[in-house]
Amino acid sequence: MVPFNRLFTAIYLSVVYATVAIAAPWVPGQSNIGTHRVHKIGKRGVELVAFSPPSKFEVFEDGVEHPNTNSFAEASLEESTVAFVHDRLSLDAESISFKRGFADDKTSYGYVQQKHNGINFANSVANVAFQNNKVVAFGNSFVKPADIADSAPVVSLEDAIATAEDALNGKRNEIDAKLEYVVLEDGSAILAHVFQIRNEKEDVFYEAFVDAHTGELKSVVDFFAHAAYRVLPIHKSVPTQGFELITDPQNIAASPSGWHNDGDFTYTETWGNNAASYQTFTTSNTPMSAPGHIFDYTPNFNIAPSSAVNVHAARVNTFYVTNVLHDVWYLYGFTESAFNFQLNNFGKGGEDWDHVQISVQDNGGYNNAVFGTPPDGQAGYMGMYLWTAFSPLRDASLENNIIIHEYTHGLTNRLTGGGTARCLTTTESQGLGEGWSDAMADWATVTSTTAPDFQVGNWANGRNIRRYPYSASTSVNPLRYSSLASSSGVHQFGEIWANALHNVHIALLGAHGYSADAMTNANATGGNAVFLHLFINALKLQPCNPSFVDARAAWIQADVNRYGGANRCLLWKTFASRGLGVGAVSRSYVDDTSVPSGC
Repeated sequence: MVPFNRLFTAIYLSVVYATVAIAAPWVPGQSNIGTHRVHKIGKRGVELVAFSPPSKFEVFEDGVEHPNTNSFAEASLEESTVAFVHDRLSLDAESISFKRGFADDKTSYGYVQQKHNGINFANSVANVAFQNNKVVAFGNSFVKPADIADSAPVVSLEDAIATAEDALNGKRNEIDAKLEYVVLEDGSAILAHVFQIRNEKEDVFYEAFVDAHTGELKSVVDFFAHAAYRVLPIHKSVPTQGFELITDPQNIAASPSGWHNDGDFTYTETWGNNAASYQTFTTSNTPMSAPGHIFDYTPNFNIAPSSAVNVHAARVNTFYVTNVLHDVWYLYGFTESAFNFQLNNFGKGGEDWDHVQISVQDNGGYNNAVFGTPPDGQAGYMGMYLWTAFSPLRDASLENNIIIHEYTHGLTNRLTGGGTARCLTTTESQGLGEGWSDAMADWATVTSTTAPDFQVGNWANGRNIRRYPYSASTSVNPLRYSSLASSSGVHQFGEIWANALHNVHIALLGAHGYSADAMTNANATGGNAVFLHLFINALKLQPCNPSFVDARAAWIQADVNRYGGANRCLLWKTFASRGLGVGAVSRSYVDDTSVPSGC
C-alpha cells in the first residue's frame, strides 16, 4: 500500500518577506488577480506573492490549417504540437520541450514547455488542441526574458535543500530533483533547483524553487488547494434528504476491477484503485474493513461525529461519492491518459500510484475542507473537516456538495495545463477553480429539466456559505463579470463563475431536456450530459492560468469541437447575460452584453 500523504491546493508562488511591498501588476492598469496571488505561509510570517506570466489564448472554431499540412496526418502528436508552436511563435525547435499529450474521442491535446540550453521553464508553457487535422485552440505563456541566468548552477543541490527545509519546516522527499528556469515579474529568468519538501505533522507539502546562483528560496508550489454502501446518493446534497443502502454502484466501464481491487489486490476496506478513505492522522489511518463489502452504517446526528458509527458512515460516504465521480468523469474523458487519479492505470497511459486519499474528520482545522492536487503520478489528498455551528459538531463528509466541490479541484487542476498541477495558480484562475467546484456540486443535484436555486454548505454550516444562492434570477443572484472588481478572494470570484455556469446549465436543459442516465451514459443527449461534456472538454482546451474570458472562450470552442457549434448562440447569449459577451476583455472586469452577429 502507498503511504498516506498530506497534499495541498496548487498555488505557484514567488516568496518575499512581509516587509517587502507587493510588486506592480504585469500589465499596468489591469487587475493583478489574473497574474498574482498573495498568500501567507508558515509560522515565520512569510508573505508569498504569486506571479505567473499571463496566458494568451486563441480559439479557432472550425480550425486553422497546420503549417505542415502536407505531412500532418503522418506526424506524431509531439511533432505536430512542436511544429505549430514553432511556427506560431517564431521559435526554434530547441526552445520548445514537449511535455505530454493525449487524445479523447474528438480532440488531441499537446502540452509543451519553453526551454533554454536544454533546461525547461517551470511557468512558461503552451497547449495546442487538434481536431480533424486542424488546430482548434492555442494557449501560451511563453516569454522573452529580459535577462536569463547561466544554465550552470553555482549553488549545490544539498545547500539548496538545506535552505528550503529550514524555510518551509520540512524535509526533502523521494521525488527526483531537477533544474528549471523560473520567470519572475521583472521579466528575468532565474535558474532554480526544484524538489519537494514534506512534513506530514505540520501540513507541509511544497515543490520548492531555490535560485541555483544565489541560494535564495524564490518560489514554491503548494500542493494543498480535499458492493453495498449506506450513503447519501450522489444526487442528494444534505443528510436530511435521507441515506440509502445502494448495491453495486460501481461502473465497470470506468473501474474495470471494481472499487475495491487495484488489478493486483482485493481490499475489504474503504480502499481501492480510485480512492482510500480513513480517519484523520490523529487517530488511525487504517481504512475501515467490511468483509463481504457490506458497508451499512447509519449515522446518528444526536451523538458526536467521533463515535464509531459516525466515523464509519463518514468513511463510506466519502469513498462512495469520490468513486462515483471517478466513474462519471471517466466516461466523459477524465481518463488515465488525461491524468486522472488511480493506483493502477492498467497500461492505458498517464502515471500510476495516485488514487485520492480521503481523511475524514481531518485534524487540519474546522469549518472547511481541502483538496490537494500534485502532478500526475502523486496521490490526491482530500481533507474533510468538522463544522462548529451546531452541537454535536457536523461532519462535512456527510454533505455531498462539499465532497463534490473538493474532488472537482482535482479534476480542474489536473486537466488545466496537462497534468502538471501548476496551471490554476493566479487569484483569478483559482477563483475559476472555486466556481467549477460549486458548479459541479450544483450539476450533480439536478434530476429534471429544472435546475433549482442552489446553496453550498447550508447543512454543515446552518446557512449558505456563499453570498447568494446560484440562480437564474438577477434579483436572487445579481453577480456579473463586473462583480469581480468589487469582490474579494478566490471564493467570491468563484461565485461569479459558478453562477454563470448555473445559468448555462439551465439554458442547455431548456434546449435539450434532461437525461436520467447521463451519469452512466456519456452518449446521452440531455442538457445535463451536454453540460458535463463541455465542462470537461473546455478544461482540456484552456490555457495555463486562464482568465474568465479565456474560460468562456474554451466553453464555446468545446461546443464547436463536440457538437459542431450547435449550442454556440445559446452559450454566447447566456454568458453575455452575465457580462461575458463578445466585447468582454480579459482582466478588465467591465461588462459586455453583445453577442456575435447571427445570434
